[in-house]
Amino acid sequence: MALSTEGTISPPAAPARQAPPTLPTKQLVGIIGSLALAAFLMILNETVLSVALPAIMVDLSVSAAAGQWLTTGFLLTMSVVIPTTGYLLQRFSPRSLFIFALSSFLVGTLLAVFAPSFAVLLVARIIQAIGTAIVLPLLMTTTLMLVPVHKRGAIMGLNSIVISVGPAIGPTVSGAIVNAFTWHYIFILMAPLAVVILVLGIIFIKLPSHARKIPLDVPSVVLSALAFGFLVYGISSLEHAADNLVVPVASFAVGLVSLALFIKRQVRLTRIGKELLNLTPFKTRTFTFSVVMIMIAMGTLLGTIVVVPIILESGAGFTTLSIGMMLLPGGLAQAVVAPIFGRIYDRFGPRPVLIPGAAMLALGQWMYVTVDSETALWMFMVNHIVFSIGLALLMTGLMSSALATVEPRLYGHGSAIFNTGQQLGGAIGTTIFVTVMSLLAGSKLEAGSDLAHALFSGAHVAFIIGAILATVGLVISPFVKVDKQQ
Repeated sequence: MALSTEGTISPPAAPARQAPPTLPTKQLVGIIGSLALAAFLMILNETVLSVALPAIMVDLSVSAAAGQWLTTGFLLTMSVVIPTTGYLLQRFSPRSLFIFALSSFLVGTLLAVFAPSFAVLLVARIIQAIGTAIVLPLLMTTTLMLVPVHKRGAIMGLNSIVISVGPAIGPTVSGAIVNAFTWHYIFILMAPLAVVILVLGIIFIKLPSHARKIPLDVPSVVLSALAFGFLVYGISSLEHAADNLVVPVASFAVGLVSLALFIKRQVRLTRIGKELLNLTPFKTRTFTFSVVMIMIAMGTLLGTIVVVPIILESGAGFTTLSIGMMLLPGGLAQAVVAPIFGRIYDRFGPRPVLIPGAAMLALGQWMYVTVDSETALWMFMVNHIVFSIGLALLMTGLMSSALATVEPRLYGHGSAIFNTGQQLGGAIGTTIFVTVMSLLAGSKLEAGSDLAHALFSGAHVAFIIGAILATVGLVISPFVKVDKQQ
């Protein structure tokens, strides 16, 4: 389907799908490979500081509450920038966006290497997040534009490795680095990798530009920033709601009102083709259910990989390195099964991928419910492998299914919505897990319980909540359908 020069909306009846341009295999692999490597490095960076945070707090003399801003600030920036990528993907060429995103990430990484204070390190993380927010939708949109429909599941399977394995092995990588060196080396080792990937992208990403000059609706940008920024901040501040309830309540109020105004404005502007984020994909049940399921999947993923290292290190006395190595097989399992089930998706559709994936994700979460301070480390590894395989299947099926229902001219907008859902889901899940564990562990400690019992008791309830959410995802999974003709 050709892009409308007037920016008008097509009738509800979807026309025939536009055939992807035919590219030499070497160039296609180079383009998708460069984008996937960039996304992997950036997603890895999203959770890589989780294990290194105690060392950073000591080195830069900051509290735990302040240190958490290295993650909160990153998520806030992602949540503000991602909704604008639907516009950016139409306004600029993939090559230009890639170069800007990698350059931004590289500048932030180099600034982090030499950061003399916490404030500078926080600014560095924000600059990194700008590049990350652009690369993820760019990877998904480019895949949709260049890969034929019958091969899309396999490629999305490979892309899911990037999105799900990166956060899973982030603690492993940082644990190994901090165990041998200082936290600075996390960024020192990232910088040359970012340079190599930037060069690869410059070499391979050479596509005809379909960029067009379209007006940027500034009020929509402001409303988007207020809506998603305050919602993520409100979610992140829930952990301290007992001390100051005004902050999260006010944040949610501003965020929800801004979100309502943002949605109302986008619906109105869509009629004249001047919207910042086109919300039309939500009219499709499959897209809506896919976004809900990806929020559940990312919420349980990030919540689990934040809580498990805490209870194992502080509660069970395991070392950072041993915890990181325990998490590694789950990440490797994801890397193995994702492309296999991507091919199954291409042949049989979403159900043979999504239903088993949702079942294994829920099973993995219910298995975590059974752990206590006496549970052997290998049992945690088994739990995590089951959980990780389920996550890999879900990521593969959900990315393919959600965007298969989107018209080609709305690929950028669909990718932006999907990725915004991922970030919001991750922020919500992390906050729920950590807040529940912290509050219950605190009450247990006040009642005279030892630290190990207190932490595992709090984590037990957090895992029950995660398991219930994952079970909801399992109930939803059969309703995700894709027309075989799409």
